[in-house]
Amino acid sequence: MSKQPSTQNRNQGKIYFIGSGPGNPGLITVRGATILSQAEVIIADRLAGEAILQLYANPNAIIVDVGKQGGNSKSYKQEDINQLLVQFSALYEKVVRLKGGDIAFFSNVYDELKTVEAYNIAYEIVPGITAASGASAYTGVPLTARKHASGVQLLTYYKNTVISNEGWKQLAAFEETLVFYMSSNKLLSIVEKLLSAGAEKDIPFIVVEQATTPQQKVSAFTLTSFLQNPGQHFSSPSILIMGKVASLHQKFAWYDTAGSASNFFRNVEEENDYLKIQSFIQQKNTVYAH
Repeated sequence: MSKQPSTQNRNQGKIYFIGSGPGNPGLITVRGATILSQAEVIIADRLAGEAILQLYANPNAIIVDVGKQGGNSKSYKQEDINQLLVQFSALYEKVVRLKGGDIAFFSNVYDELKTVEAYNIAYEIVPGITAASGASAYTGVPLTARKHASGVQLLTYYKNTVISNEGWKQLAAFEETLVFYMSSNKLLSIVEKLLSAGAEKDIPFIVVEQATTPQQKVSAFTLTSFLQNPGQHFSSPSILIMGKVASLHQKFAWYDTAGSASNFFRNVEEENDYLKIQSFIQQKNTVYAH
């Protein structure tokens, strides 16, 4: 946590749910940056990115890092984040819940909205550029290019039951572009499911690692070429763009970066400081009680 701001009263505050964009700090909205500059408390996801906070956050704001990372046992629990929203909004007037990408795409905002609604806390939702839009723009791949795709589907695939057999058949027709979030570690299964469902073997796709950042890396495949070396590892976050539009990357790619082994987004490496934060909140409550 950073320096504690002064607080004049204990009136219940307002929570601003803000999407920080896909990584590049220049891609946050003006509205989002303005609220960050005024915030007293910022409860930030790992994928919100440290650069966003360094550039736009109120220097006197309390920064609470609620890092989450798939498969990492040290990630924050969603119920703990929900509790922090309630607790901090009772102590401060402007509380920001900062999430990567857009606030409504594959985040847990639904759980958090139910929480603030249950406690009758005022809130505002500020949209952001989602990873699909960022990766599309920074790879030169228009997701609904004419004669290539009639639409786009935004998906995630983290276990076999997420998509039914009938669903795979519909996806395998590739009338629409398929964009998979948080699914790179299931890529082999995705490719096998699509081929088994009747997809054409030469359908192209790209894997975009750390899209829009200086560490962006793009790997291009077809469904069958990927099977020749299926054990590849992709850094987090990665997004998959699958379908005929993926072939346009070679022609329209403009963002000149070969990527690197370094991570733009830090890993969740240390135990979260939830207990420390609870102690801080308890001290604040004690002060107000007197």
